[in-house]
Order: sequence, then C-alpha cells, then structure tokens
Amino acid sequence: MLRDMTIGQYYPVESPIHRLDPRTKFLGTIIYVVSLFLFKTFWGFLLAGGFLVMVTILAHIPPKYVLKGMRPMLFLLLFMMIFNLLLTPGEVIGEWWIFSVTKEGIYAALFMGLRLALLVLGSSLMTYTTTPNKLTSGMESVFGFLKVFKVPVHEMAMMISIALRFIPILLEETNKIMKAQQARGADFESGGPIKRAKALIPILVPLFVSSFRRAGELAEAMEARCYHGGDGRTKMKPLKYHKGDLIAYILLAGLVAGCIFIP
Repeated sequence: MLRDMTIGQYYPVESPIHRLDPRTKFLGTIIYVVSLFLFKTFWGFLLAGGFLVMVTILAHIPPKYVLKGMRPMLFLLLFMMIFNLLLTPGEVIGEWWIFSVTKEGIYAALFMGLRLALLVLGSSLMTYTTTPNKLTSGMESVFGFLKVFKVPVHEMAMMISIALRFIPILLEETNKIMKAQQARGADFESGGPIKRAKALIPILVPLFVSSFRRAGELAEAMEARCYHGGDGRTKMKPLKYHKGDLIAYILLAGLVAGCIFIP
C-alpha cells in the first residue's frame, strides 16, 4: 500500500498545466475544493468531475497514476460512506439490528464518497504538476497580504513545502525498513488487521530516528547557507502570469458560475 502513495510527489512532464503559474494552480485548487462542498446535486458533481478529467488530460498525467493515489484512502472513504449510510435519519428503506438504511442516507453516502474522492484527486493534481520550490513561491505570493498583520508567511509556506517534499522521502524510507525487517523474518501480511498493525510497531523506532536525522541534516544545511527567513530575500525567477493563466482563470470562473446556478 505504501507504494501506492503518490500524494506530495511531482510528476515531471511537459504540459499546459505544468507551465501555469503556481499561484493560478494554488488558487484554482482552493476554488475547486470549495466548490465540492457547495454542490448538492448530481449535476454539480458531474461538472466537478468533468473539470477534474479535463485538467488531468491537459496535465498529461496517466489516469492509472492518478487513481493509484486513491488506494490508501479507500478505507477512510468506505468508513465515511458507511457512517453516513447507517446514521442519517429519514425515510427508512431497510433495517438491520440497531441500524436503519434511509433514502436520505443513500444520497448522503453517495455524495460524501464523490466529494472525498474528487477532493483527494483534485488536491493531488497541484503537487503532481508543481515543484515544491514553485509551490512555496506561489503560496507566499498569494498570502503576502498577511505580512501586514505580522504573519510569517514565508516561514509557513516553507514549512508546508518541506512537509510535502518529505512525504515521498518518508514513504521510501518506510519501504526500505519494511524490506529489511522482512529479510530478517518479519511478517507484515498474515493475520488480521490488529495483528498486522502490531507488526508495524517495530518500524516506528527506526523511522523516527531516520526522520529526526534527516530533519537535523536539513536544518544544518539551511543554517550553513545563512537562511534566516524571508526578510530581504529576492527571487532568481520572479513569478509572472502568462496567457495560459488567463485561460485557466476563465475556466475557473465557469466553475464558480456552476456553483451559483446549479442548485
């Protein structure tokens, strides 16, 4: 399952989406996520799904790679759907023990599943098509107005960027530790969920040690390069909007219009 984690990974390929300004992709992701919580009907989710498919095609990212990142989220997705299915009051269709399935529960479970799936896939596209450095610059620029209120925008953007960059590194490190443990006779596959969860405990200690070691090395490297936050820093490649960004904002305006006019 760890090999299926693609969140936080950058997919290097030449595409119109990759060439967009990181501010456009960051704001577009926020608008898309908000729209998922505004849509209440099938037609709204159809519009959101069509928009996601269009962006995925323009980004030249294989659908299998995009859907692969959903596999680790299936348990949470199914849990949320079952939770809504059995605990939503309304017109009862069937009963089992202390639970009852209602017509409203079926709609709530379906829409919750669609909302979470589209949210994960849409959010992942931003990291698939944007390098951590550009993402940091984009977030710092978008939230630059908060500097007036003494908010450390640059430091916050840097922390988010480092966290996203560490996700694939830690997953790779976990995979190496698991293979080393399996070579010594550890079994992570057999038994029930509780037994397999207990088998993962010996992985945590070396993983934490490796994580702290990497964090210390990163801190020393940043200090050796005289990094002291965003005060007085300049950019070698300042962010600039292009024609493609204008087209992207027009498409996002269409999505916003859909949120307004689709009930």
